[in-house]
Amino acid sequence: MLDIEVIEDPAAAEASLDPIRTRILQELAEPGSATQLAAKVGLPRQKVNYHLKALERHGLVELVEERRKGNVTERVLRATAASYLISPVALQSVAPDPHRFTDRFSAFWLLALAGRMVQEMGKLIAGAAAARQKLATFAIDGEITFRTAADRAAFAEDLAVAVSRLVDKYHHGGAGGRKHRLVVALHPALKPETQDSTKTIPAKEQDND
Repeated sequence: MLDIEVIEDPAAAEASLDPIRTRILQELAEPGSATQLAAKVGLPRQKVNYHLKALERHGLVELVEERRKGNVTERVLRATAASYLISPVALQSVAPDPHRFTDRFSAFWLLALAGRMVQEMGKLIAGAAAARQKLATFAIDGEITFRTAADRAAFAEDLAVAVSRLVDKYHHGGAGGRKHRLVVALHPALKPETQDSTKTIPAKEQDND
């Protein structure tokens, strides 16, 4: 089982977004049968089987074992991953293109870069899993509080200069070597009340800094 599986197929993405199937995938973090799932999700076994077949058809669940019980063969399945992420590839015709934006201060460009990262990492993870190899990746995640917008702008400029120096130091533009993608992002952290996506922040409370 993968920690995270990136879904690229539009049909698989649609199947995974069904609320009942999402619940089934959550329950199948541990192997289970249709009978066991029926008791957990509160649906008839036949209805659960219908959803399981759809998920299995799209490669979101896999067969672990088959148990013979009298004249019945019980199929035990498991989700193919602990978590799922839908790639922009699933919406290829309307997926954001980083090349459409050139402003490094644009929130839309940041979102396009994030989408490209999901897309590329999904393919890399799948390839590495098939080859039974590890990926060379590195990430930093943290929070920083700025007293003023001027401090934030100064930090961004200093960060850009520092990263540029590192790139100049280690980048090898000649033949040989493995190309790596570098993305550095800075964005406001969500306020506590915005954690719930069902709530709307009044305009006067929004931070337009």
